Parts: sequence; structure tokens; C-alpha cells
Amino acid sequence: MKLKSDSLKRFLIDSAVPILFIVISVIAIPLSKFTGLYLVREIVTRLTRDTFLVLSLLLPVMAGMGINFGMVLGAMAGQIGLIFVTDWGIRDVLGLVIAMIISTPIAILLGYFSGGVLNRAKGREMITSMMLGLFISGIYQFFLLYLCGSIIPIKNPKLLLSRGYGIRNAINLDTAGAFDKLLRVKIGGVPVSFGTILIIVAICIFTSWFRKTKLGQDMRAVGQDMGVADSAGIKVEKTRIQSIIISTVLACYGQIIYLQNIGTINTYNGADQAALFAAAALLVGGATVSRATIANAIVGTGLFHLMFIVMPMAGKNLTGSAMLGEYFRMFVSYGVVTIALVLHAWKRQKDKEMDRAQFRVDVKTSK
Repeated sequence: MKLKSDSLKRFLIDSAVPILFIVISVIAIPLSKFTGLYLVREIVTRLTRDTFLVLSLLLPVMAGMGINFGMVLGAMAGQIGLIFVTDWGIRDVLGLVIAMIISTPIAILLGYFSGGVLNRAKGREMITSMMLGLFISGIYQFFLLYLCGSIIPIKNPKLLLSRGYGIRNAINLDTAGAFDKLLRVKIGGVPVSFGTILIIVAICIFTSWFRKTKLGQDMRAVGQDMGVADSAGIKVEKTRIQSIIISTVLACYGQIIYLQNIGTINTYNGADQAALFAAAALLVGGATVSRATIANAIVGTGLFHLMFIVMPMAGKNLTGSAMLGEYFRMFVSYGVVTIALVLHAWKRQKDKEMDRAQFRVDVKTSK
């Protein structure tokens, strides 16, 4: 009986964040007055749009580097690829593939730089990666605002500001919906984009396979204990850099998939929120800064966006103010990261207490 009680207690501690947001969603759904069909349609759309970005965070967590808020570097690389493809007038799936090819070396370079910086900030990777994203954002904006059209040729005048150089704030994509239109089928009135889903399945298979490779095992060992990994002959810093490079490249592809679904690029601010929302979704799924799975990413994306959909309307219907509902949605998106990190610290403390209690029981039993 004691064992069952401890197992239940551990399960509740491990699942505290998902349970909290399931409860919030259950309360908010009736208040929002949305129909079930509308919610299913929105969740399916957002799952296909955002899941790839969330999955790009898994490998750095496995390598012990926490949530990679520096994934915005990859998102910026993806946007640069899409801007060039739009300028060249390349459409549909071919345009997206070429955008990925163009942005991949940029993402690798940025990932290598990011990994080198994070190796000098061991133990403070998350806040460092967040600051790094802000730093590179300034360079990214300088590149698009001053170099494009002046030094770097841009043929399409619709992309340029009225002064003749610098990219406009918003760009309509010629590649809009290219992946989503592949194998699109309506199921019960809900359009399902199997083309994009297959891409998400591919990254899930890649992640599962990668964890079993030598490099994947090395990352796991580094994440568990860098000192032991170094003693075992694993090149700790190189392994950490490799995890960040892969994460950055995957984030680059994820941003391209996200933007082709949206159909437009918010040129200067489009990548800023990518890491925050992806991290929030992962944490809502029950992941922590030290452990994250594919299931955490998928469940978290669905649950986070369910709450993101219903909260503004629930707030409006409850208070009569649409602005208050929108404010509450932004509060939730930022607050979920804080709550998840606080609960993670609390969970670690509880785990230590439970382990000490179990140790005392084992000692008494052995006597």
C-alpha cells in the first residue's frame, strides 16, 4: 500500500504542470463557448504548424543544456532563406526546399557560435542562450535593414522599403501552404495536412534513432554528469556544441514550416517569440529542463495551444473585456515558463526527500 502511495505521489509530482493546465483548459472551454469542431480544427492546424519547432528543443535538454532559447538563431536563418526564395520568385515545395538549403549553412554557423558561447557559461546555459538570441537579433536586423538592397542585391522592389534598401516589415510568401497542401484530406470536416504530418513523423523517427547512436549516447552521458563523461573519454564541449548545432538547424526548418502555414513573414519580430512559445509548449507537456521526450513535445503543443485558443474568449465572456482576455493569454504564455521552472525546482526537492526516505527504509530493512 505504501508503495502504491509513493508511486501515485511521484506521478502527481511528475505530471503537476500538465494536470494544472488540463484543469485550466477544462474550466476555460465552456466559458469560451467554442464548438468542439472548431477547437479540433484549430488544434490540428496548430499541431502541424508548431510541433517541429518544439521537437527541435529535445537534444540540448538530453545533453544537459536545458531549454535552448537560442533556437531563435535558427528561426532567423530560416527567415533569411525564405526572403531570398521570395525575391527569386521560387514557389511551392521547391521554394521551401531551396529555402532550407540556403538557411542550413547559416544555421550551422550560428549553432557553432552559440555552442561555443554556451560552453563558456556552463550551468547558466538558458539565460545565456536567451541573451545570445537578443544579441544576434540586432545583427539580423542590421543585415536586413541596411545591407539587403544596398550591398546585397534584392531584385523584387515589393520586398524593399520606399527608400530603396532594407526589407519591409511584412512579406507575403509565394510558398504559402506548400507543405500543407500535400496530401491534405478532410476528416469529419477537419482539414488534415498529412504532408506536414509526415515531416513531423520523420523528425520523431530521427530523434528516436539519434538517441541510440554513439553521439546520442554521448550526449546523454554528458547530460547526466560532465565529469564522468569526460573521464570516459567523451569530448564534452564538442558534444555540447554538436547538440546545439543540430537543435539550431532543426529550429531553422521548424520556422520555415511554421511560416509557410502562416503565409507571411513578420520580418523583424517573427523569430522573437519562437523560443518562448516552443519552450512553454514543451514544459506544459510535462518536460523539465533536464528531461524531455517526444510525447512531452506533442502533448504539450496540443495542450498549450488549446489553452492559448480558449483563454482570450473565456476572458472576454467572463469579464466583458476582449483586451483583458488577450492580456491574460500573453500572461499565460510567459507565466507557464515561470510556473514550470518553479515546479521543476520543487519536484527536484521532493525527489530528494523521497529518495532519502526510501534510503532510510532500505537501511532499516537491511538491519
